[in-house]
Amino acid sequence: MKRLLMLGGSLYQTYAIKAAVEMGYYVITCDYLPDNPGHKFAHEYHNVSTTDKNAVLELAAQLKIDGIVAYASDPAAPTAAFVAEKLGLPTSPYKSVEILSKKHLFRKYLAENGFNVPKAKSYTRFEDAEKDIDSFRLPVMVKPVDSSGSKGINKLTDKSQLKAFVEDALSYSRDKIFLIEEFIVKDGPQISGDAFSVDGKLVFHCLGNEFYSSKADKDFAPLGECWPSIMPQKVIDDLTADLQRLITSLGMKSTAYNVEAIYGTDGKVYILEFGARSGGSLIPQVTKYATGVDMVPYAVKAAAGDDCSDLKMQPVKGFWSNYMVHANATGKYDGIEFDGKFKVQNFVDYVTDTKPGDNVHKYRDAQDCIGELILKYGSMEEMFRVIEDMDKYVKVRVK
Repeated sequence: MKRLLMLGGSLYQTYAIKAAVEMGYYVITCDYLPDNPGHKFAHEYHNVSTTDKNAVLELAAQLKIDGIVAYASDPAAPTAAFVAEKLGLPTSPYKSVEILSKKHLFRKYLAENGFNVPKAKSYTRFEDAEKDIDSFRLPVMVKPVDSSGSKGINKLTDKSQLKAFVEDALSYSRDKIFLIEEFIVKDGPQISGDAFSVDGKLVFHCLGNEFYSSKADKDFAPLGECWPSIMPQKVIDDLTADLQRLITSLGMKSTAYNVEAIYGTDGKVYILEFGARSGGSLIPQVTKYATGVDMVPYAVKAAAGDDCSDLKMQPVKGFWSNYMVHANATGKYDGIEFDGKFKVQNFVDYVTDTKPGDNVHKYRDAQDCIGELILKYGSMEEMFRVIEDMDKYVKVRVK
């Protein structure tokens, strides 16, 4: 029986932990949160932070593991690659995974290798950014280099906003580095979804449309993704060609990816994110409903060095979305109500660990998500109509 170390035991990582156990692996979990729900499904748990590479390496060596999995976790992906490389386990190169995990390294790599990329520069101090800000064409995006879910990301339209936005970005950066990059004007929705390479070949992708909250304080507070993509096929083809070129140039092997991209009004495709891990907001689970392909077992098998060659591209059938359930006010969570007709026609699943009495915050970004919905629709028109009016169908009570 192969022994797998799973980095993290959060609610959304439970899918991979359960899958690995059901597939016959001996599953060991680790993180610094012993009460995380995923640990109870594993054979063993160890209290070691998933971002402490050397501590995880020491643990992995002691446990004599056969593979290490960083499912749906940006911070854990470099740790998994680092440990696997040190121990001679299946992995893509650590240096490549690190590039994909840090926005400033990724932008630099894209620019040096002929990919479309906006003007961008990283900083550790506000004062240095302040000196340079006039060299950028406003608006610009101010981002932590190592966060996900749009945490700490702001669109700057006036130089007077810089200090506050830098402070916000740094508050979410583990490395205390932030990025300033020129804003890309989109032609169509942001492209979002998951993909998978096997032995360095992009064999599967399910790319949809990201949508945002119109009521949050930030312009780019994500609420979820919906499928199928409404972008022209040529745009998707150009994007996947760039993804394959990136996979090849970085020497990536068999792994899952979370993809974020923009098609600009300048007619160019820009890869914003290509994280070497599965999407965290139930994207693999929606993908399974939409295409019949369950990427979770493949993420596990790839980490174990087992055969993934049967993974094939499948089209999206029907109309689907995830949705980040959230509160429109700050206070104590008091429950949730679903419209009756909506629950019959659109409801597929609701995943949450938020309990009555828990503190909730008025929605700012993904950190304020209190649960995830998986939804189905009868048509593209219905999908976008329901998404636009979701507050009519999902009501979060707050005291």
